[in-house]
Amino acid sequence: MAGSIVATGTVRLRRETPLAFVNDGRVRSIAVREGNSVRAGQALASLDTVAIDAAAVAAAAEAKRAEAELARQKRLLEQGWVARARVENAQAAASAAAAGLSSARFSQRYASIAAPADGIILARLAEPGQTLAAGSPVLLLGEFSSGYVLRVPVSAADAAALRVGQGGTVAFTDASLPQMAATIVEIAGRADPRTGTFMLELALPAREGLRSGMIAQARFAGTGGAGALVVPASALFSARADEGFVWRFDPASNKVSARLVSLGAVSDRGVQVLRGLAAGDLIVGTGVDRLVEGQKVQPVAARR
Repeated sequence: MAGSIVATGTVRLRRETPLAFVNDGRVRSIAVREGNSVRAGQALASLDTVAIDAAAVAAAAEAKRAEAELARQKRLLEQGWVARARVENAQAAASAAAAGLSSARFSQRYASIAAPADGIILARLAEPGQTLAAGSPVLLLGEFSSGYVLRVPVSAADAAALRVGQGGTVAFTDASLPQMAATIVEIAGRADPRTGTFMLELALPAREGLRSGMIAQARFAGTGGAGALVVPASALFSARADEGFVWRFDPASNKVSARLVSLGAVSDRGVQVLRGLAAGDLIVGTGVDRLVEGQKVQPVAARR
């Protein structure tokens, strides 16, 4: 087996950021749609601010009242009419009111969403008139500065054979772009619990025509993969878990004997043999269910 690992996945911008409001509220406007390019700082969406503005006005009035009460209590303390505890209570109330005003102004300031970076709108997840909870995604922004990556799922065995920084090639299934070089930039630390596969990210070169969602196939060599032994699946019998048997042919006696082998990765090229066979061993490729231990067989010359 040549040792190359092939996997198919999807092109994505490496940093895809969900954008949300920090407050509950009713969406007043959304200025962009899926596919729109945006600039850093561009206004994208806003909330109806009637309730937010009213809360800010009330908070400002409470802060002003609390400051006036604190000043009054301080004068009374200087005149000896109140205990120091009254002033301390007024101070605490004034601090709480100031914090409330700061929170209300923060809500006013972030009642709109601006683009944090240049990018493209990948998804519009809400519509004007919709009431949202704080933190509910409104837009999904792909940031151009992060660059495009190809995300592909691979088996645990393939993930173990690969390393960050390793190069490979990427070919697009629809031939929309020419084949290009790519580099592994991230290997997932844990498998997807649903599929048992590990996600790889390959950085793609800046190339006009790349779009999020394109399908491509990555090919790269696994470390130590060259020279790995592979047998056709039809040569195996009594296989279970990661072990099975093959019939090994002895040219000196023209007899076959069962050989236990440890199995590795399965691909369209066959089943990898980790232990039990050596390069150059002859095995029976088909009809294994019709043989018995020590049976004499006559090899068939390879057809040309």
